[in-house]
Amino acid sequence: MAGTPVNHDKPAPRFKSFREFYPYYLNEHRNLTCRRLHFVGTALVIGLFITALVTQNWKLLAALPVAGYGFAWAGHFFFEHNRPATFKNPLYSLWGDFVMFKDMLLGNIQR
Repeated sequence: MAGTPVNHDKPAPRFKSFREFYPYYLNEHRNLTCRRLHFVGTALVIGLFITALVTQNWKLLAALPVAGYGFAWAGHFFFEHNRPATFKNPLYSLWGDFVMFKDMLLGNIQR
């Protein structure tokens, strides 16, 4: 199921809390392939971060944005057909990535 194209001229909605933002975030991630790509990217970010801590190879931290955003943005551009929420609400979007990862891992949303 392809996402509805987003009107890029329309200003991003304002949210007072993450609780208010998260349903919007999930709506921007309706496509199953997009969600799966987010899951892979977030898993890579977690794995790279832990590996950097354990090995003290801090150069691995430079790969975090590439791993996380690369998969996520491919999901948006090629499958969801909308702009990533990162461009509209960067902090809530990052938080949303991890909450959606947790929800998918626990089976609370389809993966």
